[in-house]
Amino acid sequence: MKKVIIYSQETCPPCHAEKLWLKENGIEFEEKDIRKNEQYLQELIELGASATPVTIIKDEDSEEFILGFDQAKFAELFGV
Repeated sequence: MKKVIIYSQETCPPCHAEKLWLKENGIEFEEKDIRKNEQYLQELIELGASATPVTIIKDEDSEEFILGFDQAKFAELFGV
């Protein structure tokens, strides 16, 4: 099973669009709001990113790092 982690912030329209798409497709995710938790911001910086959303999709064999909301990429990864 894939684990999905989204680094986001409240004022980010692409973040809202991505979370809505995931919910509509029944995909569970963990949200890390960088404005509500300084540690999440630090994690985002350590990943080398400076914008949201940033999504990490992990499974047993791999880890995907996606910057921005790429609906086609998500559809491909989740077979939707």
